[in-house]
Amino acid sequence: MKRILGILFTLMLLVSCNSQKVYSDFDISYSKSGGFAPIYENLLIKGNTAHYSFEGQGRKYKQDFSVSEQEMKSLQTTLSRNNFKRIQEDHKKIYDHISTSINVKKGPNEGSKTDASDVMSNYRTNWANITNAFQEIINTHVKKP
Repeated sequence: MKRILGILFTLMLLVSCNSQKVYSDFDISYSKSGGFAPIYENLLIKGNTAHYSFEGQGRKYKQDFSVSEQEMKSLQTTLSRNNFKRIQEDHKKIYDHISTSINVKKGPNEGSKTDASDVMSNYRTNWANITNAFQEIINTHVKKP
């Protein structure tokens, strides 16, 4: 009996750890979260495969799709042209704010930025251009119920 329980526990542990792999194994991630009525939106891109998830406002859904090579090049170009690596985050305290975080693990624009405490004023246009590029990919591919 103890052996069977041990095997079941091990299997549950392996399965639960594997389900989080999609959230840690990515090249580029875009996420929005927080707010007075919290939302959680994630776009994770690995190669040309994307995983999108949304939870909030009484809705919850997930979708996987492919991102074309042209879209990936366009995204990298947008990151480069808008100096993603040089964007400076402010140090203000902002509460009940939907914050956006972008993490790039591969390529010339490798880095991590967030607007959780806002972005310095001289980089706000750059940040908006970058977030719009991600939102365009979401709007093109995600079929929301």
